Amino acid sequence: MIDQVKNPGTELFSPAKKIGAILASYMLRHEDFYLFSPDETTSNKLDVVYEVSSRLWNLPRESWDLPESPNGRIVELLSENALFACMVGHLMNGEPAAMTSYESFFTIIASQVMQELKFIEQSRAVSWRKPIPAINLLSTSTCWRQDHNGFTHQSPALISLLLSNPSGLANCFFPIDDVAAEASMIYMLRSEDVVNLNTFNKIDLPRWIDSHQADQMLHDGGAGVLEFISDQGEPDYVLTGAGDIVSSEAIRAIEILRKDLPDKKFRFVNILALSFGKIGLVGKTLSKKKFDELFTGQVPIIGNFHGYANDLKAILAEYTDGKRLHVHGYSEHGSTTTPFEMLALNHASRYDLAIEVAKLEGREDLAEKYQKVIDENRNFARQNGIDKINYL
Repeated sequence: MIDQVKNPGTELFSPAKKIGAILASYMLRHEDFYLFSPDETTSNKLDVVYEVSSRLWNLPRESWDLPESPNGRIVELLSENALFACMVGHLMNGEPAAMTSYESFFTIIASQVMQELKFIEQSRAVSWRKPIPAINLLSTSTCWRQDHNGFTHQSPALISLLLSNPSGLANCFFPIDDVAAEASMIYMLRSEDVVNLNTFNKIDLPRWIDSHQADQMLHDGGAGVLEFISDQGEPDYVLTGAGDIVSSEAIRAIEILRKDLPDKKFRFVNILALSFGKIGLVGKTLSKKKFDELFTGQVPIIGNFHGYANDLKAILAEYTDGKRLHVHGYSEHGSTTTPFEMLALNHASRYDLAIEVAKLEGREDLAEKYQKVIDENRNFARQNGIDKINYL
């Protein structure tokens, strides 16, 4: 529990490590909990679970093997399809579980996930069917930090699939930091008869909010204003982010714009969760009235989304006039490149968001200034293999 963050954005923590700690604690208290993972438990910084349970293994062991036993509750197998099927069988017995994978490889089980959503929808109409623990999918090694693996490891497509499913039984979590990741994971472990997808990064990232803010967003419509970066009163522009890295970029964009447009007011709204056609969670979505309180009723909204921009834009358009919306996100551009350059290639960097505002203000001079910074970083990155800009 983090009661207060005195200097938001100045300390770095790993969301994946925080989720790993939650999983380990849960495994201690629930002897029927299993974690299913291809071969990425350690790579994805969830390896603290090995302190609680060994891998499930029935064959002879070698001296170099990690702790393994026939009673292990960490199931590792390089087949997402087989793992998902095993996890569903476990859940059908009323026993909790979670599955983790690289984000790009979660699309391998897309058809299976859709079939389970159909099953959940049908089973809820059968009186003798008891609820089953949620299908909890932990998506890490995301598209925004596959600068080392390249284009093949960049795909947020499962997000699009779940957000477009009209069953209304899927939640997509986008924790801004390790604190929000912890709150999201606790919520997921307590839920039933839904599919939960939690998308987070394993690297150390800025901590922005406290536990009270995270809980409030989860239970009050999935979004909230971050006061420390927002001006008092009615804003001229609302910036919003759904996802850790892209939200950090939106916050940094406000810092840049405030220096160059001191007479303008800015507000940042963090989106922690999305579901079908709505901000928020199944049964706890954001109302139109609350949306207008957060986003106002008329000023431009500059969005930055972890996944494909059109997915967030379509949801925001359910609440307000689409002409207000200027949404950025992953646009299938990338390679083995540097972290900030990865953002710039997809027009999701802080300077790309600042350019959007500059153009709306008719300030081509500022737009050119920000573009020059992007171009200078690109040239520097290509020559040196690192970013000129501190991407955190």
